[in-house]
Order: sequence, then C-alpha cells, then structure tokens
Amino acid sequence: MDPSLSLQSVPAWFVVLPDTDAVAAPAAKALSFASRHLLHASGRPWIVGRWDPGTAVTGAHRDTRVAVIGEHAVTSLDAERAAAAASGTASPSALDRLAGRPGTFHLMATVAGRVRIQGGVVGLRRVFHAEAATPGGPVSVASDRADVLAELVGAGLDERRIALEMLASGVPYPWHGDPLWRGVHAVPGGHRLTLDSGGRTRTTRWWSPPDPVVPLAAGAAHLKEALAEAVAVRTRGRDLVSSDLGGLDSTAVCCTAARGGAKVVAYTAAIHDEAGDDVYWAERTVRALGGVEHHIVPAREVAMTFDGIDTLRDVLDTPSILTVDRNRRMGIIELAAARGSGLHLTGLGGDELLAGTPARLHTLLLTHPFVALQAIRGYAAKYRWARRAVLRRLLDRRSYDAWLGRLARDLTGPPAPVDEPLLDWAVPPRMPPWATPDAVAAARELIRTRRTPTGPRGRDRGEHRELAAMDGISQWVRHIGQMAAPLGIAVSAPYYDARVIEAALAVRPQDRITPWRYKPLIVEAMRGVVPEASRTRSTKANATFEEEAGLRRHRRALLTLCEDSRLVRLGLADEKALREWCRRAVSAETESYQLHPTIACEVWLRSREMTPLPAADRKV
Repeated sequence: MDPSLSLQSVPAWFVVLPDTDAVAAPAAKALSFASRHLLHASGRPWIVGRWDPGTAVTGAHRDTRVAVIGEHAVTSLDAERAAAAASGTASPSALDRLAGRPGTFHLMATVAGRVRIQGGVVGLRRVFHAEAATPGGPVSVASDRADVLAELVGAGLDERRIALEMLASGVPYPWHGDPLWRGVHAVPGGHRLTLDSGGRTRTTRWWSPPDPVVPLAAGAAHLKEALAEAVAVRTRGRDLVSSDLGGLDSTAVCCTAARGGAKVVAYTAAIHDEAGDDVYWAERTVRALGGVEHHIVPAREVAMTFDGIDTLRDVLDTPSILTVDRNRRMGIIELAAARGSGLHLTGLGGDELLAGTPARLHTLLLTHPFVALQAIRGYAAKYRWARRAVLRRLLDRRSYDAWLGRLARDLTGPPAPVDEPLLDWAVPPRMPPWATPDAVAAARELIRTRRTPTGPRGRDRGEHRELAAMDGISQWVRHIGQMAAPLGIAVSAPYYDARVIEAALAVRPQDRITPWRYKPLIVEAMRGVVPEASRTRSTKANATFEEEAGLRRHRRALLTLCEDSRLVRLGLADEKALREWCRRAVSAETESYQLHPTIACEVWLRSREMTPLPAADRKV
C-alpha cells in the first residue's frame, strides 16, 4: 500500500494547518505534493493542497484571513468584509453569516492564532482532523479528505472499523462515513472545528435543523426560491452545464437550471424494465420546456450493476456502496464530460428531503393524533404493514442509545422484514452471513463502546432518520465527485445546500410526508418551473432488473474478488461462505443488498494497493 497514493494522485484536496512552527514537518510534506498554498499572517503555511482556483476566494484584514473553497457566490469583497468583521473578536457570528450563503463549500479562517474550519450541514463537504507527531508533542491538523490526512500523519488502517463497514443496510450514526484510519476523526455535519496555536482542537455546532411549523404553500415558495439560488450559484458564468433528467427530483433541478438561462444538456438513461418510464416523462418535459439539448442513453448501452467490479481503481477516502453501480452511474457523467460540460447537476438528495420518512409520525402522534393516525393507516395500507407491528413501533419509546444497545446484541439476527413499518430510528443493520466471528465481535465492540456523545442526529426518530439519510446519500455525491474529478467535471447536488435543506425541513411533517400524494412539497414548489405535463408525475423507476441481470452477467468478476480477498486476509470474511453467496441466484429486493458493503470494502482495499500513480506525479 503506497504511503502517499492519495497525496500524489487525488486531483483536489487541501490540508489546514495551525499557526505554529511545530507543524513544519507535516507542512513540508504537504507542500511537496501540493500545487497551491495560502499563508497565515505570520507567513507560516495555512492551507496547502490542490484546488481549482475558480472555486476559491480569499480575503484578509490585518492578521485575519478568510478562505472559501467549493460551490458558492462569495466574492473577494465579501471575504474581506468577513475578515474585517471577524478580526480581533472571538465571536463567530461574522463568519456564520458567510457560512449561511447559498452553495456548498468549505469555510476557513485564521483569526488571532485560532483556525476555524467548517464544511456543510450534511456529508457532502467533510472535515477531518488528526494529530501529527512533532518533536514538541502531537499537534492537530485538518483536511477535507481522510485518506490525504492519514498519509500526511502516517496513520494506519483500523481493521475493526472495516468490519463495521460490512454491515448490510448501512452503518448507523455516528459511525457512517467515519475514517478507517486510527486516530483520524470526522467533524459532524453542521459543526465547526477550531485549532488553537498549540494545535489543540474544539468542535462546536453552527447549524441546527429548523422547527417544522411552516404550512405547505409558504414552504413551497421558500423551497422554490432556495433551489433557484442553489442552481444559479452553480451555473452562473458557465457556457454549458449538463444534468440528469430522470425522476421528479432531477427534473426539478434540470428545469430550474434551464429557466435560469443556463445552456443545459440533459441526459436520460433508459432501463430494461418495461415499467420504467423515465424516458417517456423526460421527452414530455423537453418538448414542453424547449431549448434543452436532450440525449437518451439506450438501455443496451447502460452498464449493469457489478459491471467492471474487479477492475475499478478509483481513489476514494472511504469505501462506497456506489462501487457496485459505479460504471452505470458514471456512464452519463463521462458522456457529459465528453460533450464539454464542466458541471453535472444531479437530483440526488431529493428523496429523503422531499418525501421524508413516516417515522416523523411517531412524534406527530403526540401533537396531532388524528392527523397522524390517518396517515399511519394510509401507509399501512400502501406498504401492507401489519397492525400489530405498527402498534408495537408506535408504543416503542426507546432512546437512540437503547436502540444501539439492541442493535449490538442482534448483529447476527435475521434481517428486518421487508414489510417492517418505517417508524423506528433506522432499519437495524446486520452482519452478512460470511462475516467471521472476529468481524462480528469487532463491530459489536465498536457499537457498544463508542456511543455518540450528543445523542441521535435529530431531535426525534423522524428528524434523526432524515438527517442520517442525508448524511449517507450526500456521501454518495461526494464519492461520485471523487470518481469524476479526473475527468475534469464537477458533480453537483443542489438539494444539499443548507438553505434548501432548511426550506424543506421547516415544512410541517403532515404536509410534506403523506401516503396520499407523491412529494407534495416539490410538486407545489415547481409550479411555473417544471412543465405541467410533468410536474405532477407520481411514478419512480428503479433498477431491480439491472441488479439481478448484472449479478448473473458479472458473476465471474464477483468470484474474482473472492480470490485472494483482502477481507479474508484480514480475518473479516469467510472465503467459502462469500464465494457460495456470489454463486447463488439472489433477489435484488431482499438479498443482494447484503453484498454491496462487502464488495465496497474489498474494492476499496484493493484500490489502495493496486491503483497506479500518475507517471508525472511519482515521487522517488
């Protein structure tokens, strides 16, 4: 495993250093791989790395420096004013106002010996920190990528943490998306990290979700405005942008971009399932909208799930279950890059934000029992929930801490039934059948010994479930961005802007989450934006056929991963059991999802060993 793979091969990364001579050694190492750097007022290195200068804005006032990197409309004058307002004060309010601007970005500031770093409210813009060994003792440094930071400080892989990544149905909060290196830590979404001049760290909250009290009509108006701002931030000044045009969420983003004056090239992928109707609705949208260049990718040209699974060499900073669909999802982005697009818009994030979760009804039952019971009856009929199971979940008032305790105990139990009411903290994940006793013990120990110090992600089951889902899916966008970066194209998800998230979560749950209407909030918000021919669409395609057919077509590639498996080497997977599972005919709805996290871990471990360094960047 090359100790500087990410430092050398990743096209975009940065490291943030405290204002002290103690970090001279890690600063020098980072500078040896970097193409850009910014300085503290003292002249010491502050931000070191590689980034597109078009994504960065800086401002200074006396000994205060402010930098913004990412998708934003912040100007140099804005940054200078923020630096002037923050200069000489311990109050974060001046910088908080800048952080509240449209877009998704990292905000860094160095003020009177203190360094502040913050990312987004969910998992799209991450911040990590670790201690670097120095002659005077450990000093903390930060980065936007865990792998870069681990290489910089010489952190080793934590095999126990890899075991937790094998969980089927997702790693629970707060471990989801955590680094897999010893001593490397993640800053939670909506929190900022502060480094003092001695390199010590402090984490504080800067964002909280709004109270859900806004009626649907007002909320739709706010969402329409916030989404328009979010899209404009990304498209402004570009000659051409590309966009997914599939389901309702991506249709809203694509139409918002087109209505805003951007030259949009839209892509729709056909699927083999005859019930999949994305192409039909996309064609109706384009005809009514006008001015959008539209490309339909025939189903025969769309990669199946598991395509190329044994040859992937993406350099990601964590395993990603998107690995199993990497070639299918990247196909359109590769076409867009070849067309000349430097920015590709996606509707990812819309499902959990706009449809929400019925778990909100768990709390709504206490405040609006009649409304909640009506909705629960509707969901029970729609999803065929058993009355006894619904009642059991509604009466369950366990804390999240207690839920984690039961999860640790039941890691090897049967998976939750597919018709289990969606009213709990989360679908309880399970270790897959091929996990070794050592893997199970490691995952169980982590869950039992490291409980979140601040409780659940949200204030109740529903808010927790939605925010945790946003953390998870926004991590997908982050991974797609890491996969796409070598192509010179950015992948952007406007639904993850803080203002968009706030506008949606502020709407009353009984208005936003209902079994009677499909995503009523975005339907109302898109009046006059999405053509009426498509605005009230209530269907959503899925790729079940692509999953099952892909498993059959690419079984040999899956079995190749079983040969000399890195997870087997680590004692985390039983090779015979895993091989037998890969040979089976499994259901895409109820079984194959158990494979995804394991494949993600296996491919990730191999990529850290086998990805060749760019010839021009190799260090001797």
